[in-house]
Amino acid sequence: MITGELKSKIDAVWNDFWSGGISNPLEVLEQLTYLLFIKGLDERQTLAEHKANRTGEPIESPIFPGGGYSPDDLTPGLPYTDLRWSHFKNLGDPKEMYEVVDKYVFPFLHQRAENSSHAKHMAGARLTIPTPALLKKAVDGLDAIPMGDQDTKGDVYEYMLSKIATSGQNGQFRTPRHIIELMVKMTDPQPGDTICDPASGTCGFLVAAAEHVRTEYPGTLTDPKLSKHFNEKMFNGYDFDNTMLRIGSMNMQLHGVQSPNITYQDSLAEEHSADIEAYNLILANPPFAGSLDYESTAKDLLQVVKTKKTELLFLALFLRLLKPGGRAAVIVPDGVLFGSTKAHKELRRMLVEDQKLDGIVSLPSGVFKPYAGVSTALLLFTKTNSGGTDHVWFYDLQADGRSLDDKRTPLLDDDKLSADAKLTDDEHAKNNLPDALARWADRDGGESDRARTAQSFCVPKADIASNDYDLSINRYREIVYDEIEYPAPAEILDELSELETEIQQGVEDLKAMLG
Repeated sequence: MITGELKSKIDAVWNDFWSGGISNPLEVLEQLTYLLFIKGLDERQTLAEHKANRTGEPIESPIFPGGGYSPDDLTPGLPYTDLRWSHFKNLGDPKEMYEVVDKYVFPFLHQRAENSSHAKHMAGARLTIPTPALLKKAVDGLDAIPMGDQDTKGDVYEYMLSKIATSGQNGQFRTPRHIIELMVKMTDPQPGDTICDPASGTCGFLVAAAEHVRTEYPGTLTDPKLSKHFNEKMFNGYDFDNTMLRIGSMNMQLHGVQSPNITYQDSLAEEHSADIEAYNLILANPPFAGSLDYESTAKDLLQVVKTKKTELLFLALFLRLLKPGGRAAVIVPDGVLFGSTKAHKELRRMLVEDQKLDGIVSLPSGVFKPYAGVSTALLLFTKTNSGGTDHVWFYDLQADGRSLDDKRTPLLDDDKLSADAKLTDDEHAKNNLPDALARWADRDGGESDRARTAQSFCVPKADIASNDYDLSINRYREIVYDEIEYPAPAEILDELSELETEIQQGVEDLKAMLG
């Protein structure tokens, strides 16, 4: 858990950027990501040096070798040691530091771009910090933030990411952390899973899945085979925004995943032959605003469902990417659940009849405020290619622990906001996540007996098929109105007669008073 002191230090660095003329929060985070990467290279070299001193063995593939470095034939060389964070952070002259970082360190990042999965995203790195004074403040500020252990590194970067979501239009890149947590817990990623997010952004889903595996299956990282899978094959993310790739890759690195597959790819506009049936689990919140031209859309997706709607194409993509037996938890706009076009109906029919549709969680419309007020739902399904849907579990999530206005103020203490918190009935009214998770686990048990007037219930496949595969919860919810007992007609007439008599007597009394 990040402390108030750490937050203050990060806020100070962030504010220096704003006062120094960089007001775009994504640019601030991108520049901080570069600096953290440079700092991380120095830390890894230091660890390698300590190991070499203990063992007497030379460093294998040193990051900063001996000798000098020059980015081109015209620029004078510098010793590799001068490129290290531990060196240039101590340069007293900000102008000298700026020259070293701009002319030598950033070209060195480009040179290293082919050497690791993280470094490849630094190929286009540019120093856009405008002044030596601001660079000096940023380096001093980051150096003052203690990031000695993995948990702290991850928490620090998560806090930086949260500042995107509070800074305006860029918040759409982040799915709320507690919604991600619910989806991860519902799908329970396993140590042997191969996980993909085809619209990875800041890699929030992949980070949460990694934390879940590390916490729930601690033996994963001590088993050589599972550890290698965890660090190299388990996590796969695609995005077509290079800034997001850098930020997402750094997020994974600081959360302890050594070599995730985070790569550039326009998921809807490329063929996916290499990825067909490659993954056990898909976790995603794909962009669902807008349409694509047929010409730019992958032909293999149009074979599944002929449409320009991105939300439907992404669902078709998920079905292509999943192995048989693979499962998915994805966020979709409500229109996917009840849209009346042929493509909408056909995709829902495929999920119900050809695959195994496990559940629908209706989310409150304020979940993505202040950036969007669109109503959304969680779609949970398993790819079988042979059906298997007996019934579909529905849950009406009405409260997620935060106010549903633009401020999204927490309604409970921090320890009561998670999906596995223990809550009273009054607290449940403010946070439905723990109840949703518990009832999801019982979807094939007691949940099947709950009335459709309850917050969660199951609907047989036959009912869904007879309703054009409509998956909106309101189609199947039953509303019970309170019964009101009315008096018999004779009693009502007697009461009216008595009232008439009282009114006439009142009129007579008034006349007498007026004389």
